[in-house]
Amino acid sequence: MVRSEPDTATTAILLNTGGGIAGGDVNRIDITAAPRTALTLSSQGAERIYRAGIGDLPSRITTRIAIGAAATLEYLPQETILFDNAGLNRSLRIDLAGSARYLGIESLIFGRAAMGETIAALDLTDTVELHRDDALVFRDKLRPPREFAAAQTHRAMFGGASAIATILLASPDAASFLDAVRDALSGRNPGVTAGVSAWNGLLLVRLLAQTGAALRVASLRVLSVLRQDRPMPRVWGC
Repeated sequence: MVRSEPDTATTAILLNTGGGIAGGDVNRIDITAAPRTALTLSSQGAERIYRAGIGDLPSRITTRIAIGAAATLEYLPQETILFDNAGLNRSLRIDLAGSARYLGIESLIFGRAAMGETIAALDLTDTVELHRDDALVFRDKLRPPREFAAAQTHRAMFGGASAIATILLASPDAASFLDAVRDALSGRNPGVTAGVSAWNGLLLVRLLAQTGAALRVASLRVLSVLRQDRPMPRVWGC
């Protein structure tokens, strides 16, 4: 559990002491930003989701974020690396009060590139919900077919990408960043396909990349715009 105190600015690192998530593991993270606080969270490195054994249930990672009135929370974990035949059910719910502000990124890398690993099979469910003043304003669910290799190459799914990211900003001024984010992505990120939309106080960025390294470069360019050039947590440079 991570909790901020009123009228403070805090940076915290989320640790996985086991070094990775194995089949059947259950992790729950609860994060609360008190009113009028600023809280930035990251992780000490890329998360690994190991191959599931025969009969193993999917690993479950549940994250709940509550952001008080006039508070800002940035949820900036590093990438999640999925091993071949991994099983993962991941859910993220964000509850914002009033004019609270949220910025978050979630990234997935399919296979260990250094080992030449590709994903033949994958049991993945990845869900994000965002509520403002108890009203659902955004819901996104990723559920590719278990026979993943065909989905990865299909143009209507992942288009050959080996790494993907979703960046979400919820803020009254979200739309004001639209042109700057598009400019940061336009023609400057070889090997990356991107889409950016803004509506009703939300800005959404989708990134599909040929490599994890290309995904990180593009992600950092977007986050630099949305964080107005403030430096990323130091663990992102380790």
